[in-house]
Amino acid sequence: MTWIEQLKQQQPILWKNPHVEQVPQTFLLDDHLIDEAEARLERFAPYFEVAFPETKPTKGIIESPITVLTDQTLLKRDDILPVSGSIKARGGIHEVLLLAEQVARAEQLLTDEDYRQFATIRIQKALARHTIIVGSTGNLGLSIGIMSKKLGFQVVVHMSHDAKQWKKDMLRAHGAEVVEHAGDYSVAVRTGRLQAETEPLHHFIDDENSQALFAGYAVAARRLKQQLPTAPTVQNPLIVYVPCGVGGGPGGVIYGLKQQFGAAVKCCMVEPTASPCMLLGMATGKHDQISVQDIGLTNETIADGLAVGRASQFVGRLMEPLLDGILTVTDDMLRNYVRNVWQREQIFLEPSATAGFAGLDMLRERYPTAQHLVWATGGGLVPTAEKCQYFA
Repeated sequence: MTWIEQLKQQQPILWKNPHVEQVPQTFLLDDHLIDEAEARLERFAPYFEVAFPETKPTKGIIESPITVLTDQTLLKRDDILPVSGSIKARGGIHEVLLLAEQVARAEQLLTDEDYRQFATIRIQKALARHTIIVGSTGNLGLSIGIMSKKLGFQVVVHMSHDAKQWKKDMLRAHGAEVVEHAGDYSVAVRTGRLQAETEPLHHFIDDENSQALFAGYAVAARRLKQQLPTAPTVQNPLIVYVPCGVGGGPGGVIYGLKQQFGAAVKCCMVEPTASPCMLLGMATGKHDQISVQDIGLTNETIADGLAVGRASQFVGRLMEPLLDGILTVTDDMLRNYVRNVWQREQIFLEPSATAGFAGLDMLRERYPTAQHLVWATGGGLVPTAEKCQYFA
């Protein structure tokens, strides 16, 4: 049976990228963009200590810890990443900060380099004349909505039909305007992009093509280097499993990991069997010119953050020489992972955040001397009532 037939039948599979460079050499993004993202997040750290006191233990740096599950199994805890409780906090927040900094500098509102000024009414009033617009299945909208409103921006989040109601409610509670769509992620993004074109002070954050988002995600890999219990080597590599929707978050992380560790890291994305858009795009070479619906799949999954039918061409092309493989996971497997992680570790992860465990199950025995890292991408803001449905 061919891989395309397996996809159509929604069977869990492992697709190995035939174009991956065993010694990574092809890095197509300007390194300065990641340097600038890292520096910008550090410049804003004093502001975060004021605006989000929960960041004081990390001195205003938005970062998550690693939980050691076993001697060779690690869990990257982006589910408890400050501000918005998901991997989207890095990329989404970074681009909002970039826009805030650009406006403040253009209007000569920064009197010095003390970024705590962004908590003042003077700057917030200036930012309130601008509107940030984004299309999202949930977590990117949350990170951008929460951050934008805290700074003073107006914000409009276009959300696909599969976005969770509690995420819409939370955004509205923070003061964001939420526009609900009957269509999927692509419809939400397309509508948001068109709205942003109508006014000069509208700013569209493009999850499919944004280099600023991508660079913000890549910063995580530089910090991970300092968190690992043991430095990976070619003989004892680091194997990383990251859930994938449109591709920006996992792509940025993987890009950064390959830069940091070279041949000592192997990286896999994990997608739902109903929504394997990155696998389909990369394996066919068509990237965003093919959708999962084109092969008869529904793009309907409990992993709302991964319910994307068409992958980012921008990310797919960057990943061609760097990504080792892509795995798919069923909804039933995701439900079991949610329960198992809670029972064993008392850690709640939303279904999409557990997808990496499928990679661990499939590849752990192939790499017995490796460190295996499951990237938990979200779940920190899920309300208690919502959590209970997974244990009924």
